[in-house]
Amino acid sequence: MNKKPLTLSECKWSYFIIGNLFDSYTGTDLIISTIKGNGDIPIISHKAIDNGIATYTSTIPNRKLFNYKKTISLADRGNFKAFVQKQNFYIGTRVKALEAKEKFSYYALLFIANSINKQSVKFSYGYNACDNIDKLKIMLPVNTKGEPDYRFMEDYIKEHEEKLKNQYKDYIKSNVNNFKEIKLNKEWKEFFISEIFEKIQRGKRLIKEHQEVGNIPYVSSTALNNGIDNFIGNKTGVRKYGNCLSLANSGSVGACFYEPFEYIASDHVTHLKGDYSKYSYLFMSCMLNRLSEKYNFNREINDTRIKREKIFLPVDSKGEPDYKFMEDYMKYLEQKKLLEYLDYIK
Repeated sequence: MNKKPLTLSECKWSYFIIGNLFDSYTGTDLIISTIKGNGDIPIISHKAIDNGIATYTSTIPNRKLFNYKKTISLADRGNFKAFVQKQNFYIGTRVKALEAKEKFSYYALLFIANSINKQSVKFSYGYNACDNIDKLKIMLPVNTKGEPDYRFMEDYIKEHEEKLKNQYKDYIKSNVNNFKEIKLNKEWKEFFISEIFEKIQRGKRLIKEHQEVGNIPYVSSTALNNGIDNFIGNKTGVRKYGNCLSLANSGSVGACFYEPFEYIASDHVTHLKGDYSKYSYLFMSCMLNRLSEKYNFNREINDTRIKREKIFLPVDSKGEPDYKFMEDYMKYLEQKKLLEYLDYIK
């Protein structure tokens, strides 16, 4: 008989103060930019991605090394983001570490970190958690005694993890074929971007105050999440694109993504459109990302510059872009990564 899935709605919940559950520590006098990165111990910064890991180092004398099995790292200024690490770690300047006062599992720690992250709506660059973190309240499921139900938290996260693993396994198995290794030992040639893409157009300016609530991705100049900055519902005064490349012309200049869906582009993004497959687009996006080495925040890719820009591409025997090769190569890389991930989650 199948076990009934655990649900959050069936729990009783209560507020708990962070300071009653954790001892908090604030990182001091550790300037990450001065770290040489010659070790395997992570240093946690204010980054909102990569588990907050800024770099790695060797053992630092007279500095507290936190046990990942009972400690949550927390960026409490700028990005308010809690992470559970996979190994013992140091914290950078003004980053907090929340060390559990009670003994509970790594999985319960993951559950609590997620509850902490839900409080991020309270904070911003102008109003950060700082020294008030000990007073912050979070909601947690409770047992019959009204205490945090760590057993439920652990079981819930384990069940959720297993469900996701099975979904990934099914996806990988249904998408993996026997692809032979393909190497980039091809002839290459430069092409003007305007030779490769039939349509090149910048999006339209749309300030935050004029963005309406909706579910259409709004792509701007961030280098994260396919450039998606928001989800909006504006129907007029905007430019919509889809199944194309988006290229950040300012901000994170040179960040290029394949956008398989319909989206609204800001004026910080130029869309590049041609009659290509998903995999050819992905190949070309990797090549275009190299423009970030040439441009920066003070030197943008304006409409004049983009017409003069070139892209290196592999060519066929006629000296034309070899889109079939690009497609096969990206499919091979995808298959390789899927199989590596399958090995990892096993």
